[in-house]
Amino acid sequence: MNPFWAAGVGAVGVGTGGDAAAGGDAAAGGGAGAGRAARRSWLGAAVAVAGLAGVTAVLLPLRGHLSLAGITLLYLVPVLAAAVVGGVWPALAGALTADLVVNFLFVPPYHTLVVESPGNVIVLVVYVLVAATVAVAVDVAAQHQVTAARRAVEAALLAQISAAPVAPGALTHLLGQIRATYAMTAVALTEGDTTIEQVGTVPAGPPALSADVAPGLRLRAWGPPVFAEDRGALTRLAAAAGRLRENQRLADEAGRAHELAEVDRLRSALLGAVGHDLRTPLAGIKAAVSSLRQPDVSWSPDDQSELLATVEESTDRLVALVENLLSLSRLQAGVLSAHPQPVPLDAVVAEALLHTGSGPVDVDVPDDLPLALADPGLLERVLANLLDNARTASPPGQPVQLTGRRVADRLRLEVIDRGPGLPVEVREAAFAPFQRLTDHGTGLGLGLAIARGFTEAMGGTLVPSDTPGGGLTMTITLAVVG
Repeated sequence: MNPFWAAGVGAVGVGTGGDAAAGGDAAAGGGAGAGRAARRSWLGAAVAVAGLAGVTAVLLPLRGHLSLAGITLLYLVPVLAAAVVGGVWPALAGALTADLVVNFLFVPPYHTLVVESPGNVIVLVVYVLVAATVAVAVDVAAQHQVTAARRAVEAALLAQISAAPVAPGALTHLLGQIRATYAMTAVALTEGDTTIEQVGTVPAGPPALSADVAPGLRLRAWGPPVFAEDRGALTRLAAAAGRLRENQRLADEAGRAHELAEVDRLRSALLGAVGHDLRTPLAGIKAAVSSLRQPDVSWSPDDQSELLATVEESTDRLVALVENLLSLSRLQAGVLSAHPQPVPLDAVVAEALLHTGSGPVDVDVPDDLPLALADPGLLERVLANLLDNARTASPPGQPVQLTGRRVADRLRLEVIDRGPGLPVEVREAAFAPFQRLTDHGTGLGLGLAIARGFTEAMGGTLVPSDTPGGGLTMTITLAVVG
């Protein structure tokens, strides 16, 4: 329990649940509150007795030099202290005791309770009334302060709950705040006999609070017994925890719906692309093989060679498409394994050129460049995809440029074409799977997505930029070994 709440007057707890356990918790909270109030009253009485004794010891030698009104005003001090520490009842008892002490020791005839002067009677009566009024006012102010402190803490917690985004761990954070604010040992949100979320270690014995959050959902807290007002605040926080859990559930469902929508979009794009990009090489293979097998047609060696070349070209296209699809599936499943090692860039470039289509490429990759930290197989695939895209975009007869340079502690490979380029606003979209940014584009639109995914798996970057004079430059940046 927070220290500034401990000064509140105890009250009989009221159950917030609908079962016997909640009722037992309420009774326990009420008993603890009554015990705390009794201790506070005894402390107030002790302050009153000590204060009255001290004021009496100071004023008694001076009673011949002070007026009765001044003496009674000074006796208000211990009454006020008793009201602050112990509440209204110790203060009222102290006021009556002070009135008797003043009458016995400071009102002639001394050492009797007889009052001969009517004026002195008025002073004594007014003193009791004033002291009682002050005691009640101080006690009410103290209770209001305690209530305001409770409300401030509760409002702060509710404000944090409302402002906090719905994110993983938000419910755990909220339960942790409730546990810290109310000095609980453990706080848990349960559904039936199942614990949904818990902070702290649950001790033996019943919880100090068991509050309904929603049908079948309860907030349970183990720790020191709580006052009735604290119990009400905890109940409201329990309702907030229930709303947070519901919001978290809705957010999870929205996330799953978004994932399903993305999967459906990719599936639709794949089916649409497969309708042309996979069927075209298959149709070419089928037509060429069927022609070669015609029993009533005699093909010349040149015709046979051309048909076989068609089969080979279509098969290469089909193999490349299937490899890209498999690579994309590994990327999206998060099972791609990269094994970076020191590799010479010129050797990787030579391998990539052997496995790409025809078309002129001007290569400027010095053989004295330092070794790059990369996976040679993945880097070869990256370069092959970028070179294929660059050849497709370049005008007929215009060579693609492939350059390698060291810049500071990084190695930079640039694949440069002189094609139409890409507008800045669509460059990031070009790296998404199944993107075709022109009406006459070919392929499944996987090359750039795979190239970036492979490059990032090796710890590098792939960034598009404008080629001076027109075109697109794809820049691969890798770490230098040593």
